[in-house]
Amino acid sequence: MEIVIMAGQMLLGLSILVGLHEFGHFAAAKYFKIRVDKFYIFFDFLFPMPGVMNFALLKKKIGETEYGLGWFPLGGYVAIHGMIDETTDADQLSAEPQPNEFRSKPAWQRLIVMLGGIIMNVITGIVIFSLLTFKYGEEYLPASEVKYGVQPNELGQKIGFRTGDKIVKINGRPFTEFDDVYKPDVLIGQNGYYTVERNGQLVDIRVPVDFMDQLSDKNQTPFVLPLNPFEVGQISSGSPAAKAGVQVGDQILKVGGQDTRFFPQLQAALKANAGKATPLLVKRGAETLTLTATIDEDGKLGFMPKSLLRSATRTYGLAESVPVGTKKAFGVITTQLTAFGKIFRGEASARKSLGGPMAIAQQYGGQWDWEHFWLLTGMLSMVLAFMNLLPIPALDGGHVIFLLYEMIAGRKPSDSFLENAQKVGMVLILGLMVFVIFNDAIKAIF
Repeated sequence: MEIVIMAGQMLLGLSILVGLHEFGHFAAAKYFKIRVDKFYIFFDFLFPMPGVMNFALLKKKIGETEYGLGWFPLGGYVAIHGMIDETTDADQLSAEPQPNEFRSKPAWQRLIVMLGGIIMNVITGIVIFSLLTFKYGEEYLPASEVKYGVQPNELGQKIGFRTGDKIVKINGRPFTEFDDVYKPDVLIGQNGYYTVERNGQLVDIRVPVDFMDQLSDKNQTPFVLPLNPFEVGQISSGSPAAKAGVQVGDQILKVGGQDTRFFPQLQAALKANAGKATPLLVKRGAETLTLTATIDEDGKLGFMPKSLLRSATRTYGLAESVPVGTKKAFGVITTQLTAFGKIFRGEASARKSLGGPMAIAQQYGGQWDWEHFWLLTGMLSMVLAFMNLLPIPALDGGHVIFLLYEMIAGRKPSDSFLENAQKVGMVLILGLMVFVIFNDAIKAIF
């Protein structure tokens, strides 16, 4: 049943996002009086071969456009008349352009049509995050809850933090939210410092003037984390935790003999035992069990921790939620850019970082939780916008690059060039699809 719920959530989420993305193209084309031959959720052919296995699960023609639900559930499309894409090649455009064709319109209008899907996904992401913020508010950790102190990483230790330090003041002033510890006014301000309670005494820890540079260079943000007791939250299917028999609600007391009462301690213990079969001492209700888990090479068990520190909720009015939701939405794109940068610099593995349909379904989880569903759907909407803007032929970003070239150079590339570029782009996209699907399967098996 969990697999059915995972698949159902993924298909619903992607159907909403693909439908809205394609509607963005459709609406822009209609606005500029460009004929749209088809509007399909999913493909009615064996993608990317438009002449193979042509049939739809549902279809209806209204006016000049055929609306349908395809059988191949990996995306969707609008067939815009007079445009070279995955459904059309140059041979079909040998006649003189007609006034209602894409190719007969000015470059700036064609550019807006191509950006329509991306713009719609960005708007969707902002709306989802704004409404979630309005309905559920924003959780934060009160500073008073961090009663066990902090766990510094290497850089935190370097500037003077010690495990168990309790931060009581920032720049000489009390504070109410723990995230204030990371605010720029102390990290990049002049003479910034923290006051901590250590063994009953107050100690000032000065922030070096080049601290932000050190954080960026060594990628050590956050430099301190709350010492928080925790229990196991959502567990990824096929993860080391799932294979070991760890259950939601378990408290992991020890990993390989190391105490792991607090989550930072768990992270350190897992990294020390990365790639090894390691005993876990687990508290489950009134029982204490010993399980054995093979920790992955990244030092992960594959579950979401649930902190036992009590968070608080900040509420927003509807108008107040929009800028907060917008910031959260664009934060997804920032994360994507950072992740891609790490992959291209060789600092992160593409095999471990990229996921396909199975990975997306696992992220939705085997329980239907509407808050989680819309949160993940909002994130995917922004990811879809980002991915489609990549300058790869066959993606919207590839068309945008060619249109910008046309607007700057005053002439457009030939139809044969665009067709060949489309084919190259499709090969790249298919290669990526095959990689992520097989990568999902390998990670699920092993």
